[in-house]
Amino acid sequence: MATVARTFPRSTPRPRLRIRGRTIALHAFLIVVALAVAYPFYFMVTSSFKDLLEATKNPPDVFPAQLHPENYIEAWNRAPWGRYFVNTIFVSIAVTIGELVTASLAGYAFARMRFPAKSVLFIVFLATLMVPSEATIIPNYVLMSPSRNGCLGLPCLGWFDTYQVQIVPFIATAFSIFLMRQFFLSIPSELSDAARMDGAGHLRFLWSVALPLSVPALITAGLVTFLGSWNAFLWPLIVTTKPDFRPVQVGLSAFRQEAGSSYHLLMAASTFVIAPIVLLFLVAQRYLVQGIARTGIRG
Repeated sequence: MATVARTFPRSTPRPRLRIRGRTIALHAFLIVVALAVAYPFYFMVTSSFKDLLEATKNPPDVFPAQLHPENYIEAWNRAPWGRYFVNTIFVSIAVTIGELVTASLAGYAFARMRFPAKSVLFIVFLATLMVPSEATIIPNYVLMSPSRNGCLGLPCLGWFDTYQVQIVPFIATAFSIFLMRQFFLSIPSELSDAARMDGAGHLRFLWSVALPLSVPALITAGLVTFLGSWNAFLWPLIVTTKPDFRPVQVGLSAFRQEAGSSYHLLMAASTFVIAPIVLLFLVAQRYLVQGIARTGIRG
């Protein structure tokens, strides 16, 4: 017993040292990855405060020799950014609200209601996740175009240069429906049984019980949808031709063509286009993590 008492304290620090070594190595690796991810944003912000010669210098300076905040004023005055931001905010909010409504209704139906071929229909919904979004551009383009010949025997909508052409095709996605379905499945069945005994139907239970409990999932789906709508570029590029309806991403592309080689102005414009999304993510990241964790989705 005395030998065991002497040797036991000597052998215990070794596993602790191994765990600490692994932790230090893991944190060092994560720091390197974080720096690699953050450097493009740092380069963009610092370049926006440089003059033209310093912004095009190779290799670039880590810090600006002299700050030029007037770059932001000049970049803002070169394009109708106010209109671009209004269009983007309106379209993003409308798409987010529409998708939350459709995802809540469809997700609840797949999770709590019984109807024929429910499993088959849900598999079909999930299969659309494997279809590239580029594959649907041509059918949607033909459907939205003001063609006089019609769309497969049906009249085309003729929605070019409108808000609805940027909103309607994206108010329902399989990802949001799947996310809300997974969360509704986690709600105890005792709550629905109690609500049914009190005379509440499906819509009453959804509105009064399920949705209040689904705030993390709603915030997650809304945040993902809002970010996707804010960053939309290809579809708005081909269905809008007027600045009155173009979002900021298309406006930034047009500004790149107008500004030419004025890299310091391009970096300034890119900074105030990205800044609202970064701030939104920093504010809502806690709810995003909670929503993904509670719905059982893992990376």
